[in-house]
Amino acid sequence: MQDTQVLIVGAGPVGLTLALDLARRGVRATLVEKNPTSIQLPKMERCNMRTMEIFRRLGIAETVRNAGLPRESPMDVFLADSMGAPQPIVHLPYPSVAVAKATIAANNDGRPLEPYQLISQYTLEPLLRSIAETLPELTIRFSCEMTSFVEDETGVTASLETDTGPDTIRAAYIVGCDGGASTVRKQLGIAFSGQGRIRKLRQALFHAPDLYERIPMGKGRHYHIATRPFFPFIIIQDSTKHWTLHAAAESDAEMTEIFRGALDMDVPFETLSVNEWTQHLLCADSYRTGRAFIAGDAAHLVIPTGGLGMNTGVGDATDLSWKLAATLAGWGGPGLLDSYETERRQIGLRNVRASGAAMDGRTTWRAAETREDMAKAFDAEQRKVTEIAGIEAGYRYVDSPLVWAEPGAGPDPDNRAYVPTTWPGFRLPHVWLQDGTALHDRLGFGYTLLQLGDAPAATDALERELRAAGAPLEVMRVPDVRAREIYERDLVLVRPDLHVAWRGDAPPDDPQAVAATVTGQVRSGRAIGV
Repeated sequence: MQDTQVLIVGAGPVGLTLALDLARRGVRATLVEKNPTSIQLPKMERCNMRTMEIFRRLGIAETVRNAGLPRESPMDVFLADSMGAPQPIVHLPYPSVAVAKATIAANNDGRPLEPYQLISQYTLEPLLRSIAETLPELTIRFSCEMTSFVEDETGVTASLETDTGPDTIRAAYIVGCDGGASTVRKQLGIAFSGQGRIRKLRQALFHAPDLYERIPMGKGRHYHIATRPFFPFIIIQDSTKHWTLHAAAESDAEMTEIFRGALDMDVPFETLSVNEWTQHLLCADSYRTGRAFIAGDAAHLVIPTGGLGMNTGVGDATDLSWKLAATLAGWGGPGLLDSYETERRQIGLRNVRASGAAMDGRTTWRAAETREDMAKAFDAEQRKVTEIAGIEAGYRYVDSPLVWAEPGAGPDPDNRAYVPTTWPGFRLPHVWLQDGTALHDRLGFGYTLLQLGDAPAATDALERELRAAGAPLEVMRVPDVRAREIYERDLVLVRPDLHVAWRGDAPPDDPQAVAATVTGQVRSGRAIGV
């Protein structure tokens, strides 16, 4: 007998997002977290556009925004001699959430529906937890460490250590969202590959309530200080009264002095914490063994440059959730869970590369000998960190077994610029409909077959095959001319995670094979039972 359907180890943002998505799909999940409470440190500080789009699907995007950096706050990036400098060396302007949302509302060109949101992890994590605790499908247990588990044909049994003594729990599946030192990954014997222990840094958290209003050069998100040898990097937190500093200091006490020197003006502040951390560029060799999966930092470790850590993990969660739900519901084929590693590990590897390239760029401008060379290099290299919408929201699952392939190489899946497309495997672009609503908001939690243009062909056969497989399916007629232009085809089949599974201007020649592919009834390119 199962105590829960899915056991999630680790109640950070990735584990909580997975739990929320599972609950929305009617799946019972239990989260266990060895720590007594949610994180108290900033760690991540930005949800990117794809993460906010996922939160919108879960109905919590505005709740997250209300808890984060005020909507009117600009997201500018500066290179300067100090926080007190009257003028920066380089100023890269980026819009506030309010301006970004207004720009999205005024354009119907396929750009992502949601802009970024600056929110510190110590704010986001307890917020997601408070939402999860209201859902009857979810159980959350803090001070509860998963120490080991055993798998059999029908599930896993995990051993727990709690503040009241040992315990066990039975689940159909287990997902390790338990960080870089993941117990789940280690028990599975899955190794990390890549560059580990690249460099040690310290992160300090300061309370400086007057600083934001007193910065002469202007308000922004990131301040890079051109002071050798440390090149202090100062980041605003969501309250606008707290700040983090990253530097390769020799001691905790030195971080306070580096911050004081970087300010170069008389602003009162308090040092709240200092923690050492290590840079890694690593990806797990596998994301799954049997009924056990890993996601988030348990599966990939990146340098925070570019903000691809937690956000990549949220992508893992939204990919795995619907596949677990479909399998538990009985309609997901055996290839469905197999595809999790195929789809998400390529994204993990790609984002590790992107993070490494961003860090190399930072090294480049810091090595410049003159201010002019530094300014030129910063202007070029920093854009590889902050202007990567294609990496954030334009990713594609290449050679996915759940995607009906088209001839040709297709658009570049590593393009830093976002280019809307419905090429199979890509995330479905956002489009505004004539009634002013976003098409994304009309999509349910199952498959959606979009019928676009004036007179799309009948899709009865494909609909029958999908429903015969038990897959949840909605058919949506979309006569809007602009939607047809952006979506490129008369017919587009969208998966539960908003990725395109199939498209065409006419129904498929073999609707049974298409249905078998997209629902996971295919392994090694062959439909099971066909």
